[in-house]
Amino acid sequence: MTVILLRHGVSTSNIARTLAGRSAGVDLTDRGREQAHTVAQRLASLPIEHIVTSPLLRCQRTVAPLADKLGIEAEPDERLLEVDYGDWTGRPLSELVNEPLWKVVQRHASGAVFPSGEGLAQVQFRAVSAVREHDRILGEKHGGDVLWVACTHGDVIKSLLADAFGIHLDGFQRIVVEPASISVIRYSPTAPYVWRLNDTGSDLSALAAISPQTGGESRSGPVPGGETGNTGSTDNGVAERPDS
Repeated sequence: MTVILLRHGVSTSNIARTLAGRSAGVDLTDRGREQAHTVAQRLASLPIEHIVTSPLLRCQRTVAPLADKLGIEAEPDERLLEVDYGDWTGRPLSELVNEPLWKVVQRHASGAVFPSGEGLAQVQFRAVSAVREHDRILGEKHGGDVLWVACTHGDVIKSLLADAFGIHLDGFQRIVVEPASISVIRYSPTAPYVWRLNDTGSDLSALAAISPQTGGESRSGPVPGGETGNTGSTDNGVAERPDS
């Protein structure tokens, strides 16, 4: 079973440098909408059988062009929601960096619990549980391996990748997941394997080879919110856009 983890495109909150969390009405920018259509073009030729998405608007908008191209209705799953940042929700990142909890999030994520919100360990548990359950259901439905898409949020994807890499959650901030990037995890009967990480432009045609429909081999084996900080090489092209 193979899941393509898609982070939502650039949002209004990304540009405002605030921690959106589960705030209502956070939409994609013009750049984010452009990214959504680019993602649809990249993925539409793959044998994708199912799409699951966080119910938040920015994820629904990101995955909509792909769902339209494939003729698949995206299934919302609350277990793929953004982290509940509690009292941190909506606050500027420039303020949050001065909070004592900030260093805990960076260095001891497994022990980080947001005030009036949830802990990052809870996030990883619900996200991994969701992906594993969709794997099981799709495998039973199709009688074999399936390629599917989960559109969700930066910290959620990083927690899934940490689990797949077999690294402790305390190291998940070392993983970079940019807006509209694709990361791919192949779940074999014995262990997960990461096939793509923070991919924003490479050829994905090799993924089709793991689908049973193609006759390919099917058994082969940072800051809160998923932002990438001030590193110029990890802005996913945002800095070059007029809405950045």
